[in-house]
Amino acid sequence: MIFLFCWCIWEDKDERSMWNILIFTTKMKKDKDLYKELVPLMSCVDYTVSKESYELLMNAKYNMMVTLPVPSDLENYYKSEDYISHTNANKNVFDKLYQRVRKHTLQKKLTLINSFNSSEKKLLDIGSGTGDFLSTCKNNGWNVFGVEPSKDARTISEKKGIKAVDDLSLLKEGNFDVITLWHVLEHVENLLEYIEILKTKLKPNGVLIIAVPNYNSFDANYYKEYWAAFDVPRHLWHFSQESIKKLFSQVFMKVEKTIPMKFDSYYVSMLSEKYKSGKNKYLKAFYIGFLSNLKARSSSEYSSLIYVIKNT
Repeated sequence: MIFLFCWCIWEDKDERSMWNILIFTTKMKKDKDLYKELVPLMSCVDYTVSKESYELLMNAKYNMMVTLPVPSDLENYYKSEDYISHTNANKNVFDKLYQRVRKHTLQKKLTLINSFNSSEKKLLDIGSGTGDFLSTCKNNGWNVFGVEPSKDARTISEKKGIKAVDDLSLLKEGNFDVITLWHVLEHVENLLEYIEILKTKLKPNGVLIIAVPNYNSFDANYYKEYWAAFDVPRHLWHFSQESIKKLFSQVFMKVEKTIPMKFDSYYVSMLSEKYKSGKNKYLKAFYIGFLSNLKARSSSEYSSLIYVIKNT
């Protein structure tokens, strides 16, 4: 799935928590520009794991939001049965719907990467999870590689014949025709440094594909602090179309194309309704998801967007 604060309006934060945020900010040397002149927006709750509150702050220079504080044991905030992006959960109607949609989107993703007509067809998927995407690509002639920090997810992936390493630094530079990050970039701690590393792993004419939530979407504005795609504290950054363009232009990469992820508005709205009301209001969630996609036909502000990014 958030962000900082204004000292004078923190009613429920003690001095120690504010001091922890200040210490964390000083540590982010590489990304210090991302933590400058932050404007407080709202508080959000981690509904998935801890039920703790986090702050969302706006960085106007990049037109992106920042989540603070970042827990020192962030990996523990992924340990939940509800965090089904790293599982094959199929226990209830919600999980079954998620898995069904995922099968459809896997084929759409395959069609996208096939459109680049890569010669060696060397694909790296970062955040490869349980390996379903790479397995689909491997069965269609791609030479696949994965990066996945979760040991449990890698174990499931290996059972499908897909091996992954736990660290991007273990892979060669200038080696990949296509690198994909499906809802991964928002989880990366040292964002600017990581973007620089991504560029080095691509071939000179390679393609970077990044999918992230869009906080300018209708469903985000409708649900506000209950919007599930904020997913604090796991989502450290919250991107707009402008922020993605600015971040990658700094490493001489250009957004060539954006593609909507229309199913995301329904999935996120179902979670958001549950967070807001404590109930599964599927019909209302479907309506908000539909309305979000309808409005995005003119605004281009879909709930999630895929960015096709190339070297300039």
